[in-house]
Amino acid sequence: MLVHDTDEGRVAVRLTEVEAYAGETDPASHAWRGPTARTQVMFGPPGRAYVYFSYGMHWCMNVVTRPDGRASAVLLRAGEVVEGHDLARARRGAVAERDLARGPGRLCRALGLTGDATGTDVCDPASPLRLLARTRVPAGIAVGPRVGISRATEVPWRFWIDGDRFVSGPRPDAGRTAAAP
Repeated sequence: MLVHDTDEGRVAVRLTEVEAYAGETDPASHAWRGPTARTQVMFGPPGRAYVYFSYGMHWCMNVVTRPDGRASAVLLRAGEVVEGHDLARARRGAVAERDLARGPGRLCRALGLTGDATGTDVCDPASPLRLLARTRVPAGIAVGPRVGISRATEVPWRFWIDGDRFVSGPRPDAGRTAAAP
């Protein structure tokens, strides 16, 4: 779950899809060429939000995953709004329930996230933006190649809850189901 508390209210999203990036060893990662003012947060500490503006249109959020000095992050690709539907709808407009947070840009918009959230410790229980542990493990996790990138597209680091209607598209035919963690 990802929860964002603002002056407007709270929106909580059950995450259904993520995508991993391996920093300086991954040509699809923003950190591939080393630290910059934009990507410095990806170099640690872990548990920090990296929120960036994509294609001049929408915000996308990653969570930093490796220790200080080693860039790596997981892009939050999709989810289901489970709390704060009215606020998410006000931010997203008249869209189907399924589409409120289905896709990385939609997810950030539903949550009210912008670049101001970069650097936020999402593991701090007192943070307005925080990750919460699952109480129920999904039946299966599907694995497939990353999408929406032009480099290292064959890398199978996209993970989604198999059969979940809140997963973004396209679902690759080559996806396979792995045992739930």
